[in-house]
Amino acid sequence: MPSETLHPEGSAPLVAPPHGRTAALLLLTFGTFVVGTGEFAIMGMLPEFAASLGLTPADAGHAITAYALGVVVGAPLITILGARLSRRELMLVLLLLFCFGNALSVAMPTPGLIEVARFITGLPHGALFGISALVAASMVERSHRGWAVGRVLSGIAISTLIGAPFSTFAANHFGWRIAYLIIGSLGFVTFLGVLRYIPADVPNRKNSPLREVKALGNTQVLLTLLTAAIGFGGMFAIYTYLTSVVQNVTHVPEWEVMLYMVIWGCGMLAGTNVGAWIVDRNINLAVILALSGSIFVMLLFPYVMHNPLGLMADVFFIPAFVNALGPALQTRLMDFAEDAQTLAASLNHSAFNIANALGASLGSVLLGRQLGYGSLGIGSALLSVGGLAVYFIALAALKRSGLREVRGSID
Repeated sequence: MPSETLHPEGSAPLVAPPHGRTAALLLLTFGTFVVGTGEFAIMGMLPEFAASLGLTPADAGHAITAYALGVVVGAPLITILGARLSRRELMLVLLLLFCFGNALSVAMPTPGLIEVARFITGLPHGALFGISALVAASMVERSHRGWAVGRVLSGIAISTLIGAPFSTFAANHFGWRIAYLIIGSLGFVTFLGVLRYIPADVPNRKNSPLREVKALGNTQVLLTLLTAAIGFGGMFAIYTYLTSVVQNVTHVPEWEVMLYMVIWGCGMLAGTNVGAWIVDRNINLAVILALSGSIFVMLLFPYVMHNPLGLMADVFFIPAFVNALGPALQTRLMDFAEDAQTLAASLNHSAFNIANALGASLGSVLLGRQLGYGSLGIGSALLSVGGLAVYFIALAALKRSGLREVRGSID
């Protein structure tokens, strides 16, 4: 069968932001930074959060689970319900919901109600990240979409470097409620920024939510999402227990624990940007390098965790390789989602949170079976192997269909 060329988005004209592309991309990056901080902040201020509510850290962790559940449920639900809105309109609605959820988190008096508030706050998370990536890609040439998507998603990595530590500082000195009040306020600043800097696209009032769902029947979309749900899991299996490893195995001073967290954040940021650079040259190479490299550095984990310097290096390269996967999968979804662009982009972040739950659960099982912290590296590598296997299946299915994707060249 002769090979056909796949141009999923045709030759749509570039979107021109009202105050320039640089300002618009900076605003979108700030938005992902704020929402990312809203997700990661509680991990650093969990002891203060638990103590103020009279909970054990384990019970307080239910608030984290509630937020993650909100992300998984909210990404498809809100995107489908907002199918007839323009991307800018939907972003504004989602940001208001994010601000409302953080305000509720501040106001609610009991743990149960706070968990409900965290669930509500998580609802717009995936859709906001997905739409931000789509808007960024619409402002650049097709051959530079990876760069634009990577730049916007780097806000997530920056939130682990700056936002989460600052939230921990604010919680320790002023209380966790003040920390969430600041995050909610920054969300409203983002709302105002969208009004000013993001172009007002034309909504499709005739669009049907059912049509958006049907478009997700594309095999390539489903396999790309499955690659994310499995492939990202290994990173979270290690990250969830990294503090315990540093304290109980590496035996570094208490003040040095935060240094490993910062190095992890630097790895995430580096991986996102390098991965975006590779995407614009060869998207399949970006995915294969990210997952293959992650397998190697995860298998090193049991051998370096007793050595402070060796562990520092591995703590940088594990998130660097895995996060290089983000821009590639987000961009690939744009190629194949057809009429479900917003839904597919949003579901990528639901898949990311499924990977979070999968990785953390795997780590819990391995440690529960008394296999030791070194088993985290082996289990994580197996998840990366699984993600890579799914991606090879996607490539084989694409080849059988007789289609080949053309991404263009770098000028």
